[in-house]
Amino acid sequence: MFIGYRLKMLRRQYHLSQIELGRLLGVSKVSISNYEKGLRTPSMKTLLMILNVFNVSADYVLGRELNVVCEDDGKFSVMLASNDINIINELRNQKEVYNLISNDPKRFFEAVCKNNI
Repeated sequence: MFIGYRLKMLRRQYHLSQIELGRLLGVSKVSISNYEKGLRTPSMKTLLMILNVFNVSADYVLGRELNVVCEDDGKFSVMLASNDINIINELRNQKEVYNLISNDPKRFFEAVCKNNI
């Protein structure tokens, strides 16, 4: 389930343990683990608390910003999370870095990860 993937990603991004996030949400570590594994789905109340804790939209947590639609005329419609838009805008201000990434994104990020940057 996509909620679990995003929850785990956000929790790690904020350097929170499952216990710490559970305390913030008023649920157990086991519940957090089960959400992340896709074994359980958070209640609406818990989901709203997740959105508030991480200051993200429901669309982001549900993975809806990843939808891409190609129409017959070749135009694309893409929904992005606000954090992703901020990253793109900042990259565009850094022309050299933007050009390096856009030429071969996979190679660029593999090099970055390899060098622990």
